[in-house]
Amino acid sequence: MLEILPIPAFKDNYIWLINDGRHAVVVDPGDAGPVFQLLEQSGLTLEAILITHHCHDHIDGVVELISKYPVPVYAPAKEFYDFPHTPVADGDLITLAALDLKLTVMEVPGHTLGHVAYYSQPLLFCGDTLFSCGCGRLHEGTAEQMHQSLQRLAQLPADTLVYCAHEYTLNNLAFALELEPDNLALQKRQQEVIELRTADKPSLPTTIGLELATNPFLRCDNNTIRQSLKLGENTVPAETFRILREMKNNY
Repeated sequence: MLEILPIPAFKDNYIWLINDGRHAVVVDPGDAGPVFQLLEQSGLTLEAILITHHCHDHIDGVVELISKYPVPVYAPAKEFYDFPHTPVADGDLITLAALDLKLTVMEVPGHTLGHVAYYSQPLLFCGDTLFSCGCGRLHEGTAEQMHQSLQRLAQLPADTLVYCAHEYTLNNLAFALELEPDNLALQKRQQEVIELRTADKPSLPTTIGLELATNPFLRCDNNTIRQSLKLGENTVPAETFRILREMKNNY
């Protein structure tokens, strides 16, 4: 039985630790300190590191971690890294034998050009591509690329658990409710997240099903959203997405 633990880092990052009670894998360790602390407290042995993209808040702990734990590091083939790693590309299968876990690599460009996600139903580790009720900024890719990446993730089963890398949910919900103030699923989700955050608990993971019901970036074909943006019914979803992303940049 696998357990997924959030390791808070910096202002709003989550480093995800996958473990079976003995062995562990970490996703996007931007800071080594809290990872070392949890490994030692829990008596876990690090077996591998997964990287979704090259932003510093996702990789800056890698060198320190592998200096103590010489484990394989899996990172996107289309990005440059100055530490030893195994490049991974779309469709690759990563076998983590110690955890009896196999993860499929999905290329999801947009936030960065080489960004990948790691998927093993029902687990999805998607870095800064899909957020709870939001999506990543376009640091390198185009709106079209990000829209396609999000649509690809949206095709996963509704019960897929989405482990993204930042605690942005409350802000994202406020933005979404300005677009769809009568969306009951959004209203319910906001109340749930307020309660979680008041108790200092993560709002994550979310699910693909919940995102399809509440995330405006997955609902670009929704007439209410188009009307809120004063767009015609014939506006293609990719253009709606582009406008939404620009609005969120300034929110």
